[in-house]
Amino acid sequence: MQRLHAWPDIHAMFRRLLIAVILGILAALAVALFRHAMLVLEWLLLSNDSGSLVNAAASLPGWRRFLTPALGGLAAGTLLWGWQRYTRQRPHAPTDYMEALETGDGQFDYGASLVKSLASLLVVVSGSAIGREGAMILLAALAASWFAQRFTPKSEWKLWIACGAAAGMASAYHAPLAGSLFIAEILFGTLMLASLGPVVVAAVVALLTTNLLSGGPALLYSVHMDAPLTAASYALMLATGLLTGLCGPLFIWGMGASHSLFLRLRLSPPWQLALGGVIVGLLSLLTPAVWGNGYSVVQGYLLTPPVFSVIAGVFICKLLAVLASSGSGAPGGVFTPTLFVGMAVGMLFARMWGVWLPHGDEVAILMGLTGMATLLAATTHAPIMATLMICEMTGQYTLLPGLLMSCVVASVLSRTLRHDSIYRQHVAEHR
Repeated sequence: MQRLHAWPDIHAMFRRLLIAVILGILAALAVALFRHAMLVLEWLLLSNDSGSLVNAAASLPGWRRFLTPALGGLAAGTLLWGWQRYTRQRPHAPTDYMEALETGDGQFDYGASLVKSLASLLVVVSGSAIGREGAMILLAALAASWFAQRFTPKSEWKLWIACGAAAGMASAYHAPLAGSLFIAEILFGTLMLASLGPVVVAAVVALLTTNLLSGGPALLYSVHMDAPLTAASYALMLATGLLTGLCGPLFIWGMGASHSLFLRLRLSPPWQLALGGVIVGLLSLLTPAVWGNGYSVVQGYLLTPPVFSVIAGVFICKLLAVLASSGSGAPGGVFTPTLFVGMAVGMLFARMWGVWLPHGDEVAILMGLTGMATLLAATTHAPIMATLMICEMTGQYTLLPGLLMSCVVASVLSRTLRHDSIYRQHVAEHR
């Protein structure tokens, strides 16, 4: 009688799961290291220990609020420019986990990747409207790659980088399922479905390690929703999905156009990033909410949605700051800024309908969450990941059916209007 499981298969399975556990711990430590480095630099440079760059900006005099992003961009640009000059004769190797998974053989340029992460730390701490999570995930993938190259065969390197990236995302966003599906949906075809086991294990272990380091489990965003979902709620969620399905391609186009505009200026990297910082600094004189990745603003709005005029004003300033930061080439992610833009679009849409609908704040929160999920789906073309991301970050799992339908609508409409997602475009630019 044939045995169902041969011993070598079981041995290989446990070996992979053990490596996934190790990589989950390493990823969580890498994310924690970057987060603590941010807190230390914010305390040293901005005299702020609240962990909120918006609070830091609000406490600074106008001239410092204006100059700080520019000086941070100048320092980061000088660091990147100096490293490029120092290594210009070296062969090219990926400095981004997307590029390493799609175009490379699983190897990184470790020096350039670490310099890129340090430059990202500088622009993030100085208030640039760019996501800190991009550097966190990169460091997690680097740690996974370093381990894999020393203890695993070359044929598995891409799998372990994917585990590191998913674990980094789970640790940064407290969303292990969404982190795993981020790899499955966005990098479809790079990994076989059977390889998702180690990816999920690494992501869950990373979240558990992060919870252990931070003193206990906690949602990324605190949301209070009491009103039950009705047929009108689902209709509004679908309408928000249609709206963000149109906005997604516009947002991607805006970032590409902003980058092209900066390139036409033919500035060296230090001055290019400094110019992006100047624009953010000028906008911060209108509202300090443009500093940072938008996390604290999203949290505040999800607890107490402001009136239409306040949301519109902050939205315009923040959108311009995000385009200036990403367009100037500031190293960092656009994942969290995308969440802010989606929330603002959803809440503005809700406030427009608020005249005819009861429970105005509840509707604004619902459509804000829907906007976050659907714009994420529209820009990444990953509707399942976007749905689970919002549910895991907020704990609002009752929204899952409506969010899933809305995200599919947004993703299909966006894909119809623009074939490339924000990540496919990013990989194409680095080829």
